[in-house]
Amino acid sequence: MANSAVLDRAFAACAHPVRRGILERLSGGELTVGEATHDLGVSKPAISKHLKVLEEAGTIVRVIDGRTHRLRISAHALADASDWMTRQRRLWERKLDVIEQYLHEQQGAEEAATDIPPRKEPM
Repeated sequence: MANSAVLDRAFAACAHPVRRGILERLSGGELTVGEATHDLGVSKPAISKHLKVLEEAGTIVRVIDGRTHRLRISAHALADASDWMTRQRRLWERKLDVIEQYLHEQQGAEEAATDIPPRKEPM
């Protein structure tokens, strides 16, 4: 189980649409910085800041080959976040199943109560 700081960084990395766009592009494989960031509608300094957030979170790895910077996704940091979300989903599904069962039981009890003919009062 990942510690809180690791999860915080992973979720922060995914919190911005530009960073999510970069991660989505990298999910197809390694790309240059230009390939991963073209047409995102933000300035080069903003791209640099977004890449820094992703790198510090451990969600991407940058390999420098001369003047070419290649990026690839690092699934480990995202796997920890995914594992946490899966555990939360299972927990809430169990809780909601219990609530659903309770509501069905209540509905059945109400239906059974309305099926009982009213008592006649003695005269």
